[in-house]
Amino acid sequence: MAKDIRELAEDWLRLDKDKSTADEISNLLAQGNTDELEKRLRNRIAFGTAGLRGPMQAGFACMNSLTVIQASQGLAAYLLKTEREVKRRGIVIGRDARHNSEKFAKLAAAAFVAKGIRVWWYETPTHTPLVPFGVQEINAIAGVMITASHNPAQDNGYKVYWSNGCQIIPPHDGGIGQAIQENLEPVTWDTSVVDDDSLLVEGSLGLVRDNYFTAIRVAARPGGQEVSYDKGLKFVYTPMHGVGLTPMTLCMEDLDLISQMTVVEAQAKPDPDFPTVKFPNPEEKGALDLAMQTADAASISLILASDPDADRLAVAEKVAGKWHIFTGNELGLLLGNHMFERYPKSKPRKKLAMLASTVSSRALHALSVREGFHFTETLTGFKWLGNVALDLEKQGYDVAYAYEEALGYMIPTTVHDKDSITAAAVFLTAASHWSCQDQTPYSKLQEIYKNIGYFEDANTYLVSPSPAVTTTVFTAIRALGTPHPTEIGSRKITRWRDLTVGYDSKSRDHVPDLPVDKTSQMITCELEGGARFTVRGSGTEPKIKLYIECVGESSEAAKAGAEEIQRDLLREWFKPEENSLELA
Repeated sequence: MAKDIRELAEDWLRLDKDKSTADEISNLLAQGNTDELEKRLRNRIAFGTAGLRGPMQAGFACMNSLTVIQASQGLAAYLLKTEREVKRRGIVIGRDARHNSEKFAKLAAAAFVAKGIRVWWYETPTHTPLVPFGVQEINAIAGVMITASHNPAQDNGYKVYWSNGCQIIPPHDGGIGQAIQENLEPVTWDTSVVDDDSLLVEGSLGLVRDNYFTAIRVAARPGGQEVSYDKGLKFVYTPMHGVGLTPMTLCMEDLDLISQMTVVEAQAKPDPDFPTVKFPNPEEKGALDLAMQTADAASISLILASDPDADRLAVAEKVAGKWHIFTGNELGLLLGNHMFERYPKSKPRKKLAMLASTVSSRALHALSVREGFHFTETLTGFKWLGNVALDLEKQGYDVAYAYEEALGYMIPTTVHDKDSITAAAVFLTAASHWSCQDQTPYSKLQEIYKNIGYFEDANTYLVSPSPAVTTTVFTAIRALGTPHPTEIGSRKITRWRDLTVGYDSKSRDHVPDLPVDKTSQMITCELEGGARFTVRGSGTEPKIKLYIECVGESSEAAKAGAEEIQRDLLREWFKPEENSLELA
């Protein structure tokens, strides 16, 4: 029998020793605000493949000291149950500069120490990729990064990396979630173990940082290649109030590019309130405005930006007097093409491998078909890109690169996760080389498109009132045909792949080539003429996301085709007004 809300509140007050959040629940109780208490206490914040992420508030459904302790105790118990030498190998813990990140990281460290597990502690706020790098460098059993990436200021998160340096995938997420439920009673709140020289806590930034920048240098400028670089190519950089400036500065010094970098001063220092941007996400409209002002004032035509935890990279270039912000797919193709062009001629092309997720452009796949290297498509997220890349390496492939359209780029020789610092180093090295050939990133992109066709997208999203509505909408879509719909607008559907129910019209046995997940909605369609789209329910937000792409003989033709498919999908499938869906 379910507990009433007062009992849940009393459970919270018994467990929570953080006065700020205990007071929140006490005040809500005193006010008789049962609706808010229900939101905060009835359901537990779910532990998934992205770990935890949510608003920093009191309650089992939110990010706070208690839920961080419980997550850490569950992770510790799961590791001790499933892995060997856990206590000796230890766990890497890092954090960004958000509100409460240091407190949460220390509470996590205390929970692991209480289980006798060594903690490799990063002494200052750092960028996310340094945690998976440290896991591999130190040979740790796992890693934890306290960050909410590019979420709003009120959010925080708890990201877990496995011993292979990748984000966790099933079955580990489910196993950790179960272990959390079995370890809800806090064992310790004593964070002094971090500050008082505990034998189980070792400051570790110095152990890994130099090797990280050495790995980036190798990734950006592989040895033995004679390439000309433009030493005068200037660029503006913004860390968007996050932790990117320190690693970016150290990286640029290491590559002898520091004199070419101008920093957006108003966004240079970490500030957990992100005062100059509505959302601290370089994908959001207006996020690069200050960087553009800085670049215009200095007559600089290139901008690079990291998100607050510096794992995503955005690039913009002044083209014919206007700023062109590269989409994640455009930058993804540019970097992929560069990795192909610099691949040693002495090695067989068929051994070179690159990856992209299913919601990303097919342009890199088209390049692989034209040039003869291996391409693999994965499910959404770097948890899959990283783990599949490791599988390919075990098969003997030379995996050089992976990307996802949401500004994530992975160079596996550094980390098996997205990393804006490594990506920036590779991009700037490439841009410097192109400049010596009288090309800019934008003109280089047009050259690639001439060879493989022009790829344009019309991505958007719909805000859904509830998961139930999302499920109802997708169920109705499937019912439009038997065994599936055969057209959208005037275009025939040539392939239907449904990763929710597990059906692929193109495979011999109709079994999909990617893992099936009955708990999430995801349909991909290929259309006549080379167009393709994926529609899916977001795993972290109340959104239905539409990823639509067309290929054509010109940018204009491809864009028009993608926009037409978007209109057809909204009118025939999603029907926003009828289903109470709000278009972005």
